[in-house]
Amino acid sequence: MNRNESTDKGASCRAGGKSRLLAAAPAVAVALLPKAVCPACWPAYAGLLGSMGIGLVDFSPYLLPLTVVTLAAVISSLGYRAGSRRGFGPLLLGLLGAGAILLSKFLFASDLLLYGGIAFLIGASIWNSWPKRSGECPACIQAGKSTESPHTLERRQLP
Repeated sequence: MNRNESTDKGASCRAGGKSRLLAAAPAVAVALLPKAVCPACWPAYAGLLGSMGIGLVDFSPYLLPLTVVTLAAVISSLGYRAGSRRGFGPLLLGLLGAGAILLSKFLFASDLLLYGGIAFLIGASIWNSWPKRSGECPACIQAGKSTESPHTLERRQLP
């Protein structure tokens, strides 16, 4: 075996090693993907990049439209079939909370107003998702006790 044959064999091993490394790159990228898109990890990335003197991109021009879009999604979910669920109370409370959030973030810079708006939105969501009480309890109907109006009971007894 001459010298050229041994170097060719080494070159083919190196080329195979690079192709194996490139073939493994997508698997490594997929494994790291949850860490890259995890919102809980973003402060760690910001701190790491900031310590190296690399600042993150300024997203402030997009903050108002993004806030309006997400608040509109929340308000539309509160308003969807509001008449058949809890009425328009949760929707009005949510509108009040969304308005408070927008005013506090982009006009007044008030933390108290911001936290109040957040509390209103959370309260409206809980109020809207709270199950409605049924009209009667089965034990009360059997005992002859009722909290419904007499007109409702008459309609229920009709065949």
